[in-house]
Amino acid sequence: MRRSRSHARAVRLLAAGLGLGVAGGLLLGCTGESGADGPPAPDDAAAALASGLARGELSGVTPASAQAGYDAVVERLGDAEPRVDVVDVQTSGDDRATAVLGWTWPFGPDGWSYETEAPLRLVDEEWETAWSPALVEPSLTDGELLATTTVDPPRGQILGARGLALVTDRPVLRLGVDRGAVSAPAAVGAARTLAGLVGIEVAPYVKQVRAAGPKAFVEAITYRRDDVPAAVARRYPTVPGVLAIPDERPLAPTREFAAPILGTVGPVTAEMVAEDPAAHQPGDQAGLSGLQARYDEQLRGTPGVVVNAISDDPAGGDDERELFRSEPVPGEDLRLTLDADLQVEAESLLADIGPASALVALQPSTGNLLAAANGPGAGGYNIATFGQFAPGSTFKAVSSLALLRAGLTPDSTVPCTATLTVDGKRFKNYSDYPAGALGRVPLRTAVANSCNTAFISQRDQLGETDLADAAASLGLGRDHDLGFPAYFGSVEPPASQTEAAANLIGQGRILASPMAMAAVVGTVQHGAPVVPRMIEGVEVAPPGDVEPLTAAQTRALQGMLRAVVTEGSGRALADLPGPPVIAKTGTAEYGTGARLGTHAWMVAAQGDLAVAVFVEEGQSGSTTAGPVLEAFLRAAG
Repeated sequence: MRRSRSHARAVRLLAAGLGLGVAGGLLLGCTGESGADGPPAPDDAAAALASGLARGELSGVTPASAQAGYDAVVERLGDAEPRVDVVDVQTSGDDRATAVLGWTWPFGPDGWSYETEAPLRLVDEEWETAWSPALVEPSLTDGELLATTTVDPPRGQILGARGLALVTDRPVLRLGVDRGAVSAPAAVGAARTLAGLVGIEVAPYVKQVRAAGPKAFVEAITYRRDDVPAAVARRYPTVPGVLAIPDERPLAPTREFAAPILGTVGPVTAEMVAEDPAAHQPGDQAGLSGLQARYDEQLRGTPGVVVNAISDDPAGGDDERELFRSEPVPGEDLRLTLDADLQVEAESLLADIGPASALVALQPSTGNLLAAANGPGAGGYNIATFGQFAPGSTFKAVSSLALLRAGLTPDSTVPCTATLTVDGKRFKNYSDYPAGALGRVPLRTAVANSCNTAFISQRDQLGETDLADAAASLGLGRDHDLGFPAYFGSVEPPASQTEAAANLIGQGRILASPMAMAAVVGTVQHGAPVVPRMIEGVEVAPPGDVEPLTAAQTRALQGMLRAVVTEGSGRALADLPGPPVIAKTGTAEYGTGARLGTHAWMVAAQGDLAVAVFVEEGQSGSTTAGPVLEAFLRAAG
């Protein structure tokens, strides 16, 4: 059945330009309704044209090269999809019209917008237009295509205390093989030599070089500019095909500086691209771990983009015209509380300790973490703020608070015996416990000398939740989201009398991180709950359902921890200059049988500084962790 003239008609696309010269056309879209006696209106034909261009679907148009021409023009714009609207349709007689099309590409914060014109001609009651690159962008001529170039934004810095840059662009040297400088066999030989020289796996790197393009630079390793090994610096210039490129990368002051916490920046992985292709493209730099990864969106900023008109002829040279530019938006700085000087000091003190170790320092008045250092034995793990270990006798600050609330005072007499058996389990004091401190002693003395049996003897004084409640009052056992990996410890109810006894001396079912124990001694020093903080702008209030310390409890705890320094296991801190020091040493057994080991702990506070030192395998808190803590307090001044 023949359509009425008031029904839709087609617009045809004719080939023109780009050497696409096969003429003819099929139905692309519909024309508008016309009057009963006049020609069809061009409005709907213009709308159909705009819709097809926006979708990039000209496959129903002949010649087929019209689709190919459109695809070629926009191919280098990636997955970007334009919005194309009809702005106006101007007629010129009954068989001529011009559609004004408004284009908006999703480039930059406001998009790239412009208008193009499509001449329409009525032929056999069907509107048709001629294909031309100018349909897509008005200045394009035959042989020109659109292409985008990403402009990377400056990455935000990670700043520490006093606004000093912790992570900022620092000079590096990128070493690799330049495929364009030598023949393919020579490039493979250079790859073998370079891999052996810098200490990376030879076979995978050789495979990477062999598979690279003939002009590619295949990076092997990146060194800090001042850290290039002398042997590498001497040898690499003598290897044909090896290229060194000076560059900058976001780096901390040293390779070790808070590395497990700050994390790294590097080329995005294939997994990252697949997971979020809108945010990551191959070759992009992004945060790969730590705070760099967690706050990557904030730090990386928004890339800029340049749209150029380029030649479709590979031999046509590098001529290009800039059509649009959106400047990158720099990343936003991430502000931390870490003090660069104290962090470096802490890491230097841990540098020669073989087992896993950590030092955490915080400011009790604010909760600001000033140092969160991990020793080399930690193997790259962040045990400073996220480790989970039995805190041993440093936990006696918590047990002391629970006993004070149960009615004891620092002068209450408790039995400190050499051993004590609970439900068949024999408990004893640490190996070099002073014999003169045995017997019936004040609780203050039991704390000062860290008498295990004295505390265990008082287990019947406590109710089922008293120990957990005291821990919560000192900042232990209640989780908070601080914006970085943080473990606040766990105080689980005992499943047996043996566990109840072990809990009192920081073993059994008690776990804590060095950060959590720094918060415990900091709370005793401050007299109010200390919630650690590292990320400026992330504020966490102490939980409202926690029983606060009273002034009397604060004085009693401070007095007993002061006795640790003046007459007990922390005497090494007695001659520190400055305000009085309070402290607690601790050891915690772990493992079984022949594999039984000892964690070494010490916590202390002086003025507005609280510190926890942990060594995974040590002799005792005072002899293993104590010297590190003393040296740190002296350096902190």
